[in-house]
Amino acid sequence: MPKLPRRAVPVALAVAVSALVAGLLIANGGGADDDAARPSASPTTSPIPVVLPGRPGESGAVVDSDDVTAPDGSVYNQLDVTFVRMMIVHHGQAVQMATLAQGRAGNPQVLAVAERIRGAQLPEITLMKGWLEFRKLPVDDPRGGHDHTTMAGMQTPEAIRALAALSGAEFDRRFVAMMSAHHEGALKMATDVLKVGKNQQIDELATSIVAEQSIEIARMREIVSG
Repeated sequence: MPKLPRRAVPVALAVAVSALVAGLLIANGGGADDDAARPSASPTTSPIPVVLPGRPGESGAVVDSDDVTAPDGSVYNQLDVTFVRMMIVHHGQAVQMATLAQGRAGNPQVLAVAERIRGAQLPEITLMKGWLEFRKLPVDDPRGGHDHTTMAGMQTPEAIRALAALSGAEFDRRFVAMMSAHHEGALKMATDVLKVGKNQQIDELATSIVAEQSIEIARMREIVSG
């Protein structure tokens, strides 16, 4: 299974992204001691229950953090698997919203950001599905019972339909508000798995998501405020 591609980011951009990410994470309750929060790399002898936080006012989900070794020798845990399954759905809705910009966006820059989102997240969906397939894991949780609308940043079907009914400047403003909230949810999910996951490929993917989507949030807000 090929490794996820690393994206080269110039040093100056990396510094800017770091500052931007820090501001976003502080606003969302992120901590500065991520390394300290990482579990030990040594396999556990029994699953350790870990609570994945839900949205404000909602209960979290309890999953086991037991380690598994894949055929290629890489280690992952249930938290990595849960993240991948959730992010596939999360990315799917972002692509759906980005596709709506075609023929509706009034500002060409909004359309350009939407195309950038599609261009980044469609390949990531393919990569995440391949990551699961390589480990002989189904894309959907066989335990079922998950309401994906409760994931951080996810928009309701009603909100998506309302967005689809808009055009021009009204679409642009609503699109930016919804996609920014959606991206902030992805930042929360990605920073969470960086604290508790074990797989190097998922670590790289989550780091990339934080960098890319932080830049996109800033760019969208800049467009509508300008």
